[in-house]
Amino acid sequence: MFSLAQRLNLIKPSPTLAMTAKAIALREQGKDIVSLSAGEPDYDTPQWIKDTAIQAIQEGQTKYTAVSGTISLKQAIIKKFHRDNQLTYENNQIVVSTGGKQVIFNALMATIDAGDEVIIPAPYWVSYLDIVSLFEGCPVFINCPIENHFKLQPEQLQEKITSKTKWLILNSPSNPTGCVYTKDELIAIAEVLREHPHVHILSDDIYEYLIYDDASFSNILNVAPDLKERTLLVNGVSKAYSMTGWRIGYGTGPKDLIQAMIDLQSQSTSNTSSISQAAAVAAINGSHDFLKEWRKSFADRRDFVIKELAEVKELQVIKPAGAFYLYIGCKEVIGKITASGKIIKTDNDLCNYFLEEYDLATVSGDAFGLSPYFRISYATNIEALEKACDRIKNAIGALK
Repeated sequence: MFSLAQRLNLIKPSPTLAMTAKAIALREQGKDIVSLSAGEPDYDTPQWIKDTAIQAIQEGQTKYTAVSGTISLKQAIIKKFHRDNQLTYENNQIVVSTGGKQVIFNALMATIDAGDEVIIPAPYWVSYLDIVSLFEGCPVFINCPIENHFKLQPEQLQEKITSKTKWLILNSPSNPTGCVYTKDELIAIAEVLREHPHVHILSDDIYEYLIYDDASFSNILNVAPDLKERTLLVNGVSKAYSMTGWRIGYGTGPKDLIQAMIDLQSQSTSNTSSISQAAAVAAINGSHDFLKEWRKSFADRRDFVIKELAEVKELQVIKPAGAFYLYIGCKEVIGKITASGKIIKTDNDLCNYFLEEYDLATVSGDAFGLSPYFRISYATNIEALEKACDRIKNAIGALK
């Protein structure tokens, strides 16, 4: 057996990707699997973005770029922040990476020493924990249950900050809950952060454009611009433009942090795909009118699933204002018994039951740090959602 580094014991494979892979394998065996585990839109990348990539290939834009990204993409990102967020940045405050995950990876690798604490509100995106742990940081979790609409409360944050706290991670709209922080809620969090100038803020804004109803997007700098010198904004083109496979994320923050991240990237992946960068310029600079239809479709699907699952008295569902997930409470299901005699002891058991006996792929709350819940993605067609809701109702109805 090959001798592996001990640090690999600090991480585990992504639970969401693992469940998606399991669903694909079962589908290839001929099973009618409905998968609500993947976090990506079902829409294709808009044609005009794809056409730009094709043109870039034909024009020979196939060489290395600067490690931190092309000037044209950085300029598009600067324009985006000014246009959409009323924030001003310069070229040397931006790094383009192979997805938002690499931005976060590089930032934490560049800043965490052994024993540094990172505050992570739970439920959280699955990779935060593993990236912090890989660099010998100490994740500090704050449970944010459904009663608080899955949002961090300022008094909770105040209690958890210590002299060792290096980062607070904020994700709005949230994966896995879809919750969106209001300006007033962010103002209250910023008031706490001002009391602790040693704490950096990582704002994961990847779902910025996927907001519904009367909600609006704000990040911490929109309400507290004085925190700019200790805030990293993370974003990308994956979710808003359905470009998950193009692998373009970007980070914007203080010059010294960004330079450190660029130095790290120069010794790992170097630049991201030149073709993807050209496509990202077109996406960011182009018309966003298509998002109106996408948002309406996502909101309609969300409302359909909530209406259907409201019939299942054992489940708790709240209406999220963003992203394309529902984080569903299932505490009333725990302890029930399947027709085959298995006891549902955890949300993991429930998700395995859904998959093994009802051909439905979901992700357990355990993967996101808050149980008992399970996450579904409604970024799929209505026919699949109809099947999924029927299978959830039948599966839970069959428990005793």
